Parts: sequence; C-alpha cells; structure tokens
Amino acid sequence: MATATRVPRTRLTQRAEVDSYLRKASRITVRHRHGDVVAVIEIVSPGNKSSRAEFRTLVEKSAELIRQGIHLVVIDLFPPGKRDPQGIHKAIWDEFQEDEDFQLPSETPLTLASYDAGPECVAYVEFIGVGDCLPEMPLFLRPGHYVPGPLEETYQTAWSNFPAALKGLL
Repeated sequence: MATATRVPRTRLTQRAEVDSYLRKASRITVRHRHGDVVAVIEIVSPGNKSSRAEFRTLVEKSAELIRQGIHLVVIDLFPPGKRDPQGIHKAIWDEFQEDEDFQLPSETPLTLASYDAGPECVAYVEFIGVGDCLPEMPLFLRPGHYVPGPLEETYQTAWSNFPAALKGLL
C-alpha cells in the first residue's frame, strides 16, 4: 500500500502544541510472564493536572485499570489544585464511591495510593508533606498479595547514581 506525501485537503486543519510534560509521562507496567498487565505504577506529572481534559483522562484511566482487575499505585507529589482539591485519591475513589466523606490532611497534602483491584477494590493511602521521607507502598500482584515498594530507598539509590554534572541543573 502506498502512502500519500502531500498535505491532506480538508475544510479545516487545526494544530495544537502537545504539553511537554505529557511526553514525559512516568508510568511503569508490571506484566505477568505470559504478557498480561498485572499492575501499573503511575507517577503523576504536572501535565496530568494541566487541564480538565488531561486530569479526567488520568482519573478515568486509573479507574478503568482497577475495574479491569489491574492493580494500581499512584504517586502524586504535587499539591492539590483546583481539579483535585482533596487530592488525586479522592478523585479516583469518587469513580467507585461518590460522596464518601473524605478530608485531605492540610499538613500532609501529597498523596500516595495503592489499589488492590481484587473482587473488592481496596485502597491503601498515605499522605505526606514536602520534605517527608517517602513511605513504603504495597504493589499488588494479585488480590491480597503484594510486594513492598520501598520508595524512599529507591529514590535515594537513583539519586546517588545520577550524574553529578546534571544534578546542578535540577
């Protein structure tokens, strides 16, 4: 099959800049040895919160993964904003249990949540503040069974191996 090389002729052509943060999406997929996705680790970026559409995409994608039986860990180290005034967990959890009473602690507004997508969805949520050590979070591989995710140790190891010349740029 041949492909066209000229610009398509339509009544309207629109272009939009793609948010550079979205191209830097941080997501890790854990697969079974047979290839099935078992779990996803989502590290929220500013791009995920940059627009109503991007935020809804993140929330709906997260809920859909859980509904499909895929376990999820969400790491949101950015303060709540107008799209998530009670944090990312509340926005995701509202897809399952809307109107459930929940108040994000003001002194620890950053959210880490691990979702066991078993027959009954269970959320394990931690709240931290800026400068706090990252907690260990469970990464579920099947309902009720998880491996501990040592986030602080993993971060410190990665940072110690990061090139010193580049550390100054951050």
